[in-house]
Amino acid sequence: MARCKAEFLVEPFTEGTQGAHVIAAIDAVAASGLEPQVGPFGTSVEGEPAAVFAAIMKMVDAALANGASRVGINATVVA
Repeated sequence: MARCKAEFLVEPFTEGTQGAHVIAAIDAVAASGLEPQVGPFGTSVEGEPAAVFAAIMKMVDAALANGASRVGINATVVA
């Protein structure tokens, strides 16, 4: 079965610090049982498509509820 990788960037972006909107987004993905990989300009998560997309939906809700002005998402099928 195919796996999916989703990368997301929560804005506003402030170099060197994560705002409440970013922390809430990362925490929502982790609470979904997936392991977010936090990078300097975004975060990624990989897993079964249904689990990844369910986590992304929760992440968007959490980010917006905590002050995000924009959430960019890129999803890719991986082997």
